[in-house]
Parts: sequence; C-alpha cells; structure tokens
Amino acid sequence: MDLAGKKIVLGLTGGIACYKVAELTRALVKTGATVQVVMTRAATQFITPVTMQALSGHPVFHDQWDARIDNNMPHIDLTRDADAIVIAPCSADFMFKLAHGACDDLLSTLCVARPMTLPLLIAPAMNVEMWQNAATRRNAAQLKQDGIVLLGPDAGEQACGETGMGRMLEPEQLLEEVIACFQPKLLAGKRVLITAGPTFEAIDPVRGITNLSSGKMGYAIARAAREAGAEVTLVSGPTALAAPYGVGRIDVLSAQQMHDAVLPRAASQDVFIAVAAVADWKVSNRAESKIKKDACGAMPSLAFEENPDILAAVAALPSPPYCVGFAAESENLIEFAHAKRKKKNVPLLVGNLGPQTFGKDSNELVLFDENGHASLPPGDKLVLARRLIAEIAARLAN
Repeated sequence: MDLAGKKIVLGLTGGIACYKVAELTRALVKTGATVQVVMTRAATQFITPVTMQALSGHPVFHDQWDARIDNNMPHIDLTRDADAIVIAPCSADFMFKLAHGACDDLLSTLCVARPMTLPLLIAPAMNVEMWQNAATRRNAAQLKQDGIVLLGPDAGEQACGETGMGRMLEPEQLLEEVIACFQPKLLAGKRVLITAGPTFEAIDPVRGITNLSSGKMGYAIARAAREAGAEVTLVSGPTALAAPYGVGRIDVLSAQQMHDAVLPRAASQDVFIAVAAVADWKVSNRAESKIKKDACGAMPSLAFEENPDILAAVAALPSPPYCVGFAAESENLIEFAHAKRKKKNVPLLVGNLGPQTFGKDSNELVLFDENGHASLPPGDKLVLARRLIAEIAARLAN
C-alpha cells in the first residue's frame, strides 16, 4: 500500500467541500495511512467530528486547549511524529492565516509550529470570485514561496451556483497528490513526452483496425513521471482512462495523428517514452462512406501502406531526447526486442509479452540496452512504472 506506515495530519477548514474529505479520509486509511483529523470551529458546521472520528479511527481534535494530550500541547505533539500535513478544504481565510503566520486556533497554530521539514499541502476551496481576488492571489503566491504545496484548485460548477476556478480537487486526485508527495523527485525540472494506448486506422467512417492495448501502462508511467517531479505531456490514443492529475493530455486517433502531435514537441523534451501500441500499417484505400455489404457484391479488398515510425523519427532528430521504446511481443521476446532496439537506434527498450498483459493491472517488463537485458520483478503497473522511471533517471544522470 502506497502510504503504509505514514501518519497524515488532515486539517479541515470551513467549506461545503468538507463532505468530500470524508471520502478522502477513507481512501487514505485504505492505502495504509494513519489519519489524525484536526478541524477548525467553522469546519464542524459542515461535517461533524463524530463522522471524521468514525472514518479515521482516531479521536478528532479541534480545541487548542484540549487536555487529552498529556502536556496539553496538541499544537506541538500532533505533528512531531507526522509525515505530512494536508489541509482540505483550505478556505481563503485559512490561506490568509498561513501566509501571515496567524495562530488563533489549533489548526493554524499547529501549522506554524510544525517542523520546517514537514511537508504542508493545502487544497484550496472557495467561490470563483474569492479565488480570483487580488488578496487571495497574493496569499497563494506567498504560500508557494514559503514552500507550501497548493493542490489545485480546479474549475467547474460550485455549490453557490457559479462556475469557475475554486473547486477543491476530487478525493481521488488529492489522494494521488498525497502519494506523490512521498515519491523521490528523480526527474525534477525535466520534461517528459509519453505516448500511450492503441491507435485506430479507419477502413471507412464507422470501421477500423486497432489493437487490445488499454493504455494502462502508459498512463501509469505518465503518473510516475509526474510524481518524480517532471512536466509530463501524454499523447494518447483512444482509451477509457482519465489522465493522471497534472499531466497534459493530447488525444489522437490514428498513428499519423500521433506522429504529428509528437514530432513538433519532441525536440524540446528531455525524455521521450513511446509506450503506445502504434499500428504498423494503415488502410490506403479507405472508403469515404460506409461499406455496404449489399452494394459490395463481394468481399471488400483492403490495401495497406506503412505508417510513420514515431520512435525512430524522434531518435533520428539532430538533438533527440533520451528515447525509450516499448516492444509488446507474442513470442521470442528477447530476440525481437534486442533487434528492435538496434533498428530504432534507442538507448533503452522495454519489452513484454503483450497479449498476456493487455488490459490487466499487472505486468512483467524486461529492459534491453547495449549491455544486454534485465528483468524487473513482476508487479502492479504503477509499481513497475516507478521502477522504470528510476531506471531512466539513473541513466540520465550518467
């Protein structure tokens, strides 16, 4: 579990988004974290301490004079064995308090008294006009300068009926960000371009040729790269997956569209990871209208032409990024993957037996480079993605 052994101090301030934090608390506990809830008086108007105690499994603190702590100093003791403080929702008022070092209740005092090495993450939640207010923007800038991590906000419909920036991130997004907080920033400052998913080559306006790639491995690598501190762009074929929070996503359909999205961006990247299962061929005699069985009179005849080789094209740039290819084979993985790496002229190629792992949450990967090949232990795709990112980071450093 991603947060096993971690203690999270979860602070709630006043706002309707408190209802989402019930789900966040449950999710944190499921991933192995110990959650200690601290609430402001305003937060108790939106959700009760009893609810948060039931979900976290620990007594909730909201009074700075709470005598349940032996030395009567909850503002000190609650953070000394913590691994992170997360404030969700974080109101405009509480952002002001953090920016100016106010200490007028337990949660604000606890934040000011925290060890400076203890990460503090806040999830702003407020009306769009409050978020856009100049004072709030100044406070947000000050908090970032002070090393406090802002998670969001997001844009969308708000409880007040207005629409715009200010919504708190969804619980699953906040969970991803808390987990990311503890991942080593091996690619900090790097730009990473990733392709993922299948491509679709049209036969006519309603039919096409594709493959069984789900995109899960590529999306996991995109998440792992962002967790490692990289700025990540994901060029994705058609999948049912949501892009990891904070990852820029470009949707494409065909191999040509993927090529056209990748090539103009590749030269400005530090790393290019070609995970997508790109069709080798496209239909050269695509029909402009739906092929009708009755009108055809016979089986339609399809002609093919080769698609552009995206990975080889990026590797052949005058100043290419560090290129990583993927090879999904149905047999002879070692032989075919070594040959593919040399043909594409890339320093690292990742191979697997694709039909066995398409659509699944686990995988087995083998790394191929000029020194030979080595297997990574089989496991969850996100775990493998983090190991792969660590391998790439080590190679970049060398």
